[in-house]
Amino acid sequence: MTTLKLVPTSVSLVEKAMVRVRDYIRDNDLKVGATLPGEGHFAAELGVSRAVMREAFGALAALHQIDVANGRRAKVAAIDGSVMASSIDHAVATSQVSVADVWDVRRALELRTVALAAQNCTPDQAAAILAAAEGMAAAAHDISLLSRADIELHRAIASASGNPLFLQIVRSFEGLLEVAVPRAWDTRETEQQRRDMLARHLEIAQAVASHDVGGAIAAMDAHFDASIGDLIRNGDAA
Repeated sequence: MTTLKLVPTSVSLVEKAMVRVRDYIRDNDLKVGATLPGEGHFAAELGVSRAVMREAFGALAALHQIDVANGRRAKVAAIDGSVMASSIDHAVATSQVSVADVWDVRRALELRTVALAAQNCTPDQAAAILAAAEGMAAAAHDISLLSRADIELHRAIASASGNPLFLQIVRSFEGLLEVAVPRAWDTRETEQQRRDMLARHLEIAQAVASHDVGGAIAAMDAHFDASIGDLIRNGDAA
């Protein structure tokens, strides 16, 4: 039998309703795609109006915890890094954290993801990582395509780590990277600077594909050393 959990009285009815829906998902061990009872069910159980439940469902949908579509029952949603991405973008835009702070976190995170990817990647994942690195080289003179391939490489490495949370956290930085990565590439004005950076990315991909954990970590560390230096010279790491 499902039991109601105590919610602090200081929270709003909508917040209480959101907690109840989350508890229902947890108590019933619902997985992604599972259907939830309708708004009326929760409204009756909690003694609140349908309007309150509608607002609660809308808030949970905005947080990507449930999927809501017209004419259909709400369903449990898949994990989505876009909520984290929105928070990170807001924090940077309002100077609560700096780009340098973000890069510091990324460095720690991606040293771990590249180690796991080198340890765990499947042949298909290795091929995708190599393809992204090779795509960067092919787009060497097109900043837009080059930046997209750069971001895709880091996403592919996170995916190959085997930890889905790492993938979502890495993806949460992508909004910021869509601005910062092209700027970083713009600072590499000579052909040699670009070739060196492309070679570092290929070195990362090759180390992962060959399951060279130590080599992958070293190559990623060198990549971040160079990238952070580029951002500081460009004034974007402040």
